[in-house]
Amino acid sequence: MSAPVQPPEDRVETDHPEAAGYRAGRTLPLRVEAMRQLRRRRTLLMGGILAALPFILIIAFAIGGTPDGEDGGGGGGGGSRINLMDVATESAANFAATSLFVSAGFLLVVPVALFCGDTVASEASWSSLRYLLAAPVPRVRLLWSKLVVALGFSLAAMVLLPVVALAAGTAAYGWGPLKLPTGGALAAGDTVPRLAIVVAFIFVSQLVTAGLAFWLSTKTDAPLGAVGGAVGLTIVGNVLDAVTALGSWRDFLPAHWQFAWADALQPQLEWGGMIKGAAISVTYALILFALAFRGFSRKDIVS
Repeated sequence: MSAPVQPPEDRVETDHPEAAGYRAGRTLPLRVEAMRQLRRRRTLLMGGILAALPFILIIAFAIGGTPDGEDGGGGGGGGSRINLMDVATESAANFAATSLFVSAGFLLVVPVALFCGDTVASEASWSSLRYLLAAPVPRVRLLWSKLVVALGFSLAAMVLLPVVALAAGTAAYGWGPLKLPTGGALAAGDTVPRLAIVVAFIFVSQLVTAGLAFWLSTKTDAPLGAVGGAVGLTIVGNVLDAVTALGSWRDFLPAHWQFAWADALQPQLEWGGMIKGAAISVTYALILFALAFRGFSRKDIVS
């Protein structure tokens, strides 16, 4: 005797079971991804290096004194060329600004490339990426969680440096107005908001490096390849910006505006260069992030 025919609606429920309470938007919560990244050795190492830099500078100034320096100016952005090294030990605010000045060109590039370039590629190198997707974590959700956390850690790294520099500078040089190499000073009450603008611009200007690193991280199983590739391409951009023969073409290079934040450390705050630099950086970053999401959504995950 033949078995009874199952109703079509029952067959649909049987053929496509779903776990009770499953919500794609709740998979891989940001706090879980953040804790996973926070516990990693490279995160702690990078935090230690950035926190130690101000103390290294204090020791260097104590041994060798403040250099009478060469023009250390900023790239594009209103033509503001400053040499913060000349007034580095005048106050805690000066010391914090100098710490940002000496690290913005390269040192702060490294944590951005590291956090954004290592995040997906490391999962692939550990052969755990396919298990995350089989959890199941939707691909867009996985990339979104990892990108938000990576950018959050990048911003935290940039905030850590001036915060430690302000604390160490206050102990070493005292609190006071931010004296400008070009003459004049910013009142002590204005220095923290101005430094906040500087940090915000540096973060935005590094979004290009973040986009490069994140895109490469979705294309390779080698974390060092993604991190090194992003750092290398950033260096290439700096080299091209130094080629004056390119003329106005350099205005389209993110590196050309990387020191436009110097306009925030002037008696009259100027936004022109920072707005241009931010627009260039955000445009490139959005394109690279879009490429990362588009490519990863079609990628055959085998590791």
